Amino acid sequence: MHLKTLKLTNFKNYNTQSLTFCERINGIVGKNGAGKTNLLDAVYYLCMCKSYFGMPDSAVVRHEQDVFRVDGLFDKEEDPVHIVAKIRIRRKKELMCNDLIYSKLSEHVGVLPVVVIAPDDTQLATEGSEYRRKFLDETLSQLNRLYLRHLIQYNKVLAQRNASLKQMAKNGHFDHALIETYNTQLAPAAAYIHEARREFMVDFLPVFKIFYTKISNKSEEVACTYLSALHDRQLIDLLEENYEKDKILQRTTQGIHRDNLEFIIEGKPVKRFASQGQLKSFILALKLAQYELIKQQKGTYPILLLDDIFDKLDATRIESLIDLLASDEFGQVFITDTHEERLEDIIKNKNVLFKMFLVEGGGVSSH
Repeated sequence: MHLKTLKLTNFKNYNTQSLTFCERINGIVGKNGAGKTNLLDAVYYLCMCKSYFGMPDSAVVRHEQDVFRVDGLFDKEEDPVHIVAKIRIRRKKELMCNDLIYSKLSEHVGVLPVVVIAPDDTQLATEGSEYRRKFLDETLSQLNRLYLRHLIQYNKVLAQRNASLKQMAKNGHFDHALIETYNTQLAPAAAYIHEARREFMVDFLPVFKIFYTKISNKSEEVACTYLSALHDRQLIDLLEENYEKDKILQRTTQGIHRDNLEFIIEGKPVKRFASQGQLKSFILALKLAQYELIKQQKGTYPILLLDDIFDKLDATRIESLIDLLASDEFGQVFITDTHEERLEDIIKNKNVLFKMFLVEGGGVSSH
């Protein structure tokens, strides 16, 4: 699968822009702030119906405009897939696939699998558990539409339960029967999500270890462990046992929204003991393993978007990474870099089809 053409209208810093990509490696170079990352985000938007960076549509539309459009023609197993996202601010988002409008945006997730590697991905290891749950959810939502359906349902009921706890605390009266109703609604979705995450991690861990060794060129022992209170208990029991605590804190303190991933290197937590080089290799291995599992289970090559990662890697890791990307293990790749000569010099020696794009002055040119 690969993206053949991309057309932007009022998307971030682009007024109008049309591009044609090659099916393997596309290098996007330019100065900081020129708009390289915005091109990657446009590709992600077509695949996932939203910005990768969590920006609302009102922040994605070009300054002083109230409508934007992203248009992409994909080749998926030699079948054309035409995706158009049309957004008017304060109106319902519209996404079309081959001229048919989706009734629900969630129906599109996973149709065009995508993986992003960006500088802020170090937050997976250094920040709170919500980043690691997002990693799991982004992966599994592309693999399993039923997972996404359960996740949406769980988050909806969770928000209702939390809102009720706050309102009841404000009123000074708690309706236990209503909270039990929410508990009953949360339980089946939580059970499905927990089992899907657990099964995914069984497949994920050995692939992750292989990629870590390839990138780091070291045989360090690494681990990635799924932590969940649901390993040993049913959610319905956990919620009931923690009801008094939830009343005091006015939020739901147990559930799959509290799950976590534990990252270990040489028997120690990555967050506290990993060197900068180890941290970078660990995060890269996580993302490339994510790519590999999606590829295996979807039976197609996801699009891989790499944003400005060379400045975060030493020469040895850069060489190892490009060797991987140029191999038959990967399909279409987009790479941004601030150094035009560096990227082109590395890729041209790898015997792989590539195309370079220069971003400057609010526009993009190929060369």
